[in-house]
Amino acid sequence: MIDIRIGKRIKQCRERLGLTQEEFAEKTGFTSNYISTLERGKSFPRCENLITLLNSLEVSADAIFCDVITHANKYQSSQLSAELESLPPEAQKRILQMLELMIQQEKKEKMEMTINT
Repeated sequence: MIDIRIGKRIKQCRERLGLTQEEFAEKTGFTSNYISTLERGKSFPRCENLITLLNSLEVSADAIFCDVITHANKYQSSQLSAELESLPPEAQKRILQMLELMIQQEKKEKMEMTINT
């Protein structure tokens, strides 16, 4: 089954460029119906079409597959880091404090699991 997250990611990238489905279809040479089908996760592009989509969206494959490929954490981390840098310093500080607490909690839980086994 086609993963709907890929279609949603394609749509997000298209919208980030400020393009309608019709405009994006014109840019790629595909039909707007084909773009709609992809974005709804009802079909998946063949390799050459995927390359055209990625180049037209001006993104890497990681941007599209980041939430379906388990080894895409580095991409997600870099995206979140870039978004964090765009926030005011006080917001950055609050978010980093929450993140540090979450990391400490994960380490604590891991240690407890190790001790209990």
